[in-house]
Amino acid sequence: MASIAKDSNGRKRITFTEANGRQRAIRLGKFEMRDAEKVRSWVESLIVAKEKGISIDAETARWLAGVGDDMHIKLERVELVEPRERSRATVASLFEQVIALLAVKASTLPTYHQTKACIVAYFGQGRELSNITAKDAEEWQRAMKGSIALATVSKRTQIVKSAFRAAVRWKMIAVSPFEHLKAGSQANRERMHFVSRDDAARVLEACPDREWRLIVALSRFGGLRCTSEHFALQWEHVDWQRGRITIPSCKTQHHEHGRERQIPIFPELRPYLLDAFEQAAAGSTFVITKYRDPKANIRTQFGRIIRRAGLSVWARPFHNMRASCATELASTHPAHVAAAWLGHTVEVAREHYLQVRDSDFEKAAIKPHVTLVNGACKGVTESVTIGSRNASLRGAAGSGSDCQNDASRPENKPSTPECALARRVTPCSIKVGVGFEPTKNGFAIRPVRPLWHPTIQ
Repeated sequence: MASIAKDSNGRKRITFTEANGRQRAIRLGKFEMRDAEKVRSWVESLIVAKEKGISIDAETARWLAGVGDDMHIKLERVELVEPRERSRATVASLFEQVIALLAVKASTLPTYHQTKACIVAYFGQGRELSNITAKDAEEWQRAMKGSIALATVSKRTQIVKSAFRAAVRWKMIAVSPFEHLKAGSQANRERMHFVSRDDAARVLEACPDREWRLIVALSRFGGLRCTSEHFALQWEHVDWQRGRITIPSCKTQHHEHGRERQIPIFPELRPYLLDAFEQAAAGSTFVITKYRDPKANIRTQFGRIIRRAGLSVWARPFHNMRASCATELASTHPAHVAAAWLGHTVEVAREHYLQVRDSDFEKAAIKPHVTLVNGACKGVTESVTIGSRNASLRGAAGSGSDCQNDASRPENKPSTPECALARRVTPCSIKVGVGFEPTKNGFAIRPVRPLWHPTIQ
């Protein structure tokens, strides 16, 4: 009655002929042969029931009730079953189910609600999921790029893709029109700001009490996420003897080994932590007690403290203090150690936290040189201008104490800055005593030449 046909692309379809001679086909798509055979047997039962005008058997009815909308629609098209009553799945209803069923964390709920408002405003409250095409998805993302930051576009794209994947799993739609979109990076380098230790000290002085000083110190010198990790921290988590703090983290608790992490009691953090501990009331459980009211706007109050310190409020104040801590730790400790202390991966640190400071440029611009101290060569760090270097070379050449630096020789004339620089980078091997010739007045010192050179390994 019904047979299975194989298409050239590996897809399968069930074909049968009606009593009136009309050829019909049910396209299954990519099915294993054994699964296609099962569907064929159910289809044959439906064909027999239709031709004889009888009800389908109980086993076939149970199978039919359990199939998804996609298969049921295919059976409807070949007139083997009556159309199923189904609720209209809209964009708004999808996000309501996603928020309710996927256990979105309270800290993430505002982002989901903002994304829902964004996509509902674009497509409309009653837009059905099945009516959204891949072209519509691209136009939605393109419209966002003209009005909000790219990092926000990336985050909203990621949430919408996740929601429509859920719709596919729940058989509300066959394929997601958003699946091909690229979310991109959620890092916004323009909003990064390195909080120097001097600025942190000024903010600490402007804090109204010891708990605010501890909040700032835990963020800037401990790298805690504010406010979730600050408010979860208890005194039992502080191990004074071992010099460690166990940090509970609700943000990463769903990851393996992400429920908590340990950090050292850094020297910059210890005095503020110790001060709060000594002044804590007997029986206190939490480290931060005064500002735990969820209605309190910590971010706004912190902005006032920064302005009171005589500074401009930088973007993402608490995040950038944590990022500043991550940057300093990464420059003084192995990358995996710094990442473990702050509770993220090395890749996440590079993408969202690590910054290039002015001090990095200054440090890279300084070259090591060699000088003579009490008859011995010792390495020092100094910055020498071309003019002063030329002057020292001319002075040494004019002394006549070194035949190799005779100014009369063309190759030794430091007449241009290029010549002076060329002499600076000439590879040499300086040893104690080499290059000093005895005179009746003691030692004649040759011009100082650098040990460093790009060709020297």
